[in-house]
Amino acid sequence: MLRMYLLQLWFGLSDEGVEDAVYDSYAMRRFLGLDFAVEQVPDATTLLHFRHLLETHDLGARLLAAQAAVFEEQGWIMRGGSIVDATIIAAPSSTKNAAGERDPQMHSTKKGNQWFFGMKAHIGVDAGTGYVHSLAVTAANATDLSQLPGLVRGDDEVVYADAGYQGAHALPGKDGLERLDGVEFRVAARKSVLRTLPQHDRQVASRQAAVRAKVEHPFLIIKRDFGFTKARYRGLAKNRHHLLMLVTSANWLMRGRAVALMG
Repeated sequence: MLRMYLLQLWFGLSDEGVEDAVYDSYAMRRFLGLDFAVEQVPDATTLLHFRHLLETHDLGARLLAAQAAVFEEQGWIMRGGSIVDATIIAAPSSTKNAAGERDPQMHSTKKGNQWFFGMKAHIGVDAGTGYVHSLAVTAANATDLSQLPGLVRGDDEVVYADAGYQGAHALPGKDGLERLDGVEFRVAARKSVLRTLPQHDRQVASRQAAVRAKVEHPFLIIKRDFGFTKARYRGLAKNRHHLLMLVTSANWLMRGRAVALMG
């Protein structure tokens, strides 16, 4: 059932769609280990109940934590620094549904000159390797800075962030955020400020931008390879679990590609 659910995630299929795909694809049946001579493909309703079971017990978060433990045990995570960023995931804005309203947990936000309706995925990745270690999901109108404390690991000494995290340096002084004392926040300057900096400072900013670029790789995999460009479910909880499974899969995909390059 877990492998069937993973196929659904990776190929962006509905419950009925993945059931049909397994019947049609020999590669998928082989991945599931199914022998049609002795058993049948689990139906869409069974998969639905299995997914709800995972969501109820928050197994997506537990799976990401277990993966992080494996990566650390194998020496695949460098520790000491993180990169944080967020991306907007659109949600249906139409009211042509059974409830006759838009998803109340999704909200609108303006980016540049364009408005978006949906949610926002916030991630923290290991600065050395680019593997995701933390995830938070909010409505799209939540500020990036509001989720920063939850994306910083206890042993992080340096945190890289883009210009949307202005004010991060003041967080350690706030009540309840004492654990951020000693963390150096390397936040990108806004473009208007960057143009006025001396040549040396611009070169430093360029090197930091090269480090921050690693955080875009998981987003690229989630949106391009797994096709998750729009929220699949109503509410934040189900979409959070979906994203937890996707970032865990993205980590394994990045690790597999790294091994292939070394080989």
